[in-house]
Amino acid sequence: MKRLFLTAALAVALLVPGVGQAHAASSETYRQLNLFGDVFERVREEYVEEVTDEQLIEAAIQGMLAALDPHSSYMSPDSFGEMQVQTKGEFGGLGIEVTMEDGYVKVVSPIDDTPAFRAGIEAGDVIVQLDGEPVLGLSLGDAVERMRGPVGTDIVLTVVREGAEEPLDITITRDIITIQSVRWRLEDKIGYVRITSFNEQTEDGLIRAIDGMKAELGDQLQGIVLDLRNNPGGLLDQAIAVSDVFLDKGEIVSTRGRRPDSTQRYNARPGDMVAGLPVVVLINGGSASASEIVAGALQDHHRAIILGQKSFGKGSVQTIIPLPGQGAMRLTTARYYTPSGTSIQAKGIVPDINVAQALIDAVEEDADHLRNEADLRNSLDAEGEEDEIGARSEESRDDYQLNRALDMIEGIALMAGVVADADSSAN
Repeated sequence: MKRLFLTAALAVALLVPGVGQAHAASSETYRQLNLFGDVFERVREEYVEEVTDEQLIEAAIQGMLAALDPHSSYMSPDSFGEMQVQTKGEFGGLGIEVTMEDGYVKVVSPIDDTPAFRAGIEAGDVIVQLDGEPVLGLSLGDAVERMRGPVGTDIVLTVVREGAEEPLDITITRDIITIQSVRWRLEDKIGYVRITSFNEQTEDGLIRAIDGMKAELGDQLQGIVLDLRNNPGGLLDQAIAVSDVFLDKGEIVSTRGRRPDSTQRYNARPGDMVAGLPVVVLINGGSASASEIVAGALQDHHRAIILGQKSFGKGSVQTIIPLPGQGAMRLTTARYYTPSGTSIQAKGIVPDINVAQALIDAVEEDADHLRNEADLRNSLDAEGEEDEIGARSEESRDDYQLNRALDMIEGIALMAGVVADADSSAN
């Protein structure tokens, strides 16, 4: 009886407008639903351990979606909530990056200007209790969930700190934490922008980064390195917005679904925020989805040089469909295409210049065989102050791909200066 009820319920669900098609009521569909009901009942009654109807139905949904493609899936209410936090880029919390070590939560780093940072939490602190409850036995996800909470509420972290004789009880008041998906710095006269994911804060973060570079360097800014390495993607609209920052016109990306009338095209608005300055985009095998949309758009419009290694090759679009009270499902609904009409699905973006990452090691030269003017007896001293050599940051020093990108922009700027000087002389 229960099996018949389940089969009937599934059949009715398929006939609900917006959920199924009219032809779903065919005899073949009923036969398949009857098979499902039979398997469901056998597992429910005869499996070696007791399982609930909820567990079986959820597993069936997960299996159905996972069988379609690698990116369609079912999300439980908890995982759906976590996904919303990640894409929104804001949550009520403390402001620390953490990991799990030996069963305890270890602080990787406090985020600048957050409650944890202001309360004195330090990198390397080991959190052993949350509000007096032991952390040991919790998963990292459970511990993180307990540290998050409504803005304005307090939590007491008991931390063990190297050099401290006793554990420290630190009270922290939760506040809005913004996930920083964009970080930037200056490498001499070149702007370096790292985008780690595409969430709701990404476009604003990129604009602030470029404004900051202009404020510091003004007309001396030579170009931008946009680092999308190991960026798994995120929101489509943010990928479009990031591309639009560097483009003045033209198509950014198009999406095409199952129906011929489902094609959508997204175009750039007038205005290149860096006014045509050279742009180099860094990608690798970990650059996927939204990262590939940006790289593909800038490559097809010849607006940037793509440097690094071939990207991941995820050329599909997923739509999140909430299931009231039951989480949501992530369903692949379209493929996306670069402005040239190319699908990168399973192919990836091929860089203009292929550069593998390499470890930079200083090679000690034989001083007896390398001599210069300064080594000669009675050589004249240099006049004035010595030029600063190697104004690049410590972070970039061992990053081979980044150094090649910086070299490229410096070369383009140098050539532009030579041409400008030649034009000036001719006039």
